[in-house]
Amino acid sequence: MVQDAGLMRRRYAWYWTQFVVLTALLVGLVAAFVVIGASWWQLLVAAALAVVLGQVMFLGHDAAHRQIFASGRWNDWASLVIANLYAGMSYGWWQHKHSRHHAKPNQVDADPDIESGVLVFTTEDLDRPRTGVKAWFAKRQGWFFFPLLLLEGLNLHISGVRTIFGRGEVKRRPVEIAFVTLRLGGYLALVFWLLPVGMAFAFLGVQLGLFGLYMGAVFAPNHKGMPIVPKNAKVDFLRRQVLMSRNVRGGRFTDWFTGGLNYQVEHHLFPSMARPHLRRVQPMVREFCESRGITYTETTLMGSYAIVIRYLNRVGLAARDPFQCPLTLEYRSAR
Repeated sequence: MVQDAGLMRRRYAWYWTQFVVLTALLVGLVAAFVVIGASWWQLLVAAALAVVLGQVMFLGHDAAHRQIFASGRWNDWASLVIANLYAGMSYGWWQHKHSRHHAKPNQVDADPDIESGVLVFTTEDLDRPRTGVKAWFAKRQGWFFFPLLLLEGLNLHISGVRTIFGRGEVKRRPVEIAFVTLRLGGYLALVFWLLPVGMAFAFLGVQLGLFGLYMGAVFAPNHKGMPIVPKNAKVDFLRRQVLMSRNVRGGRFTDWFTGGLNYQVEHHLFPSMARPHLRRVQPMVREFCESRGITYTETTLMGSYAIVIRYLNRVGLAARDPFQCPLTLEYRSAR
């Protein structure tokens, strides 16, 4: 049905337009940065840059999923230019992490997006209860989730740099190192050359903080608070991708703001589908799932944030004694 409707065809004109527009916006922001000079108005430039770089990463996400070109080589190089050179992030690091997520979303010990660290996403991977300050924080982690995203932009850059300069296998490592070094080195040099030190740090703080918040605010609604799959469970492809994903309702602004990731169910079923086609395939997917009694989850953006906060607080509370987690006990009794 999808093939017959022409929804797997490439959208070259649409993607080239996106690339040209985003490139022009970045050039315009650099020009504005230079013209404005040492002024606190630069914080507005930093905020605008955070949003534009978010859109750049959505375009890089599409290229990494082979949505733009028929040629894998062209998609790889597009990803390298967009992610490494434009945004200063490692394409190789992100692709490895994101591919594991797509293969087994929300599955314990398989999906890196739900590995417990500062935040507890599931008690299934905890080997001991959280006590003391960690328990206090975990109990309230839902409320800290969005403030913590202000550090996510810095974390994304650090993770990428550690990967490309590390010992693990990285395809086209020299290119990644060259692009990231040029982007981050040039960016920092320009900021600290043109602005006083205090203002430069403020500029970087606003840009990185809002960029991380933007990325987290878009990616969090997709799977957080959806069912967690035990590590040994076997689920067929259709249910694995649909039941663990959540769509976000909205109009054209939501499509733009989320980079098309509001159609998360459709994206997981057809990861190489061009972004403009996701809206068109949605009614087909919803009808297909309903005809087979498969739950199709969709909510508003604000509603999804409320779900994420409640879920994280509930799991954090259970982390004080993970072996008595109601979610775990319910699953074990069902087996």
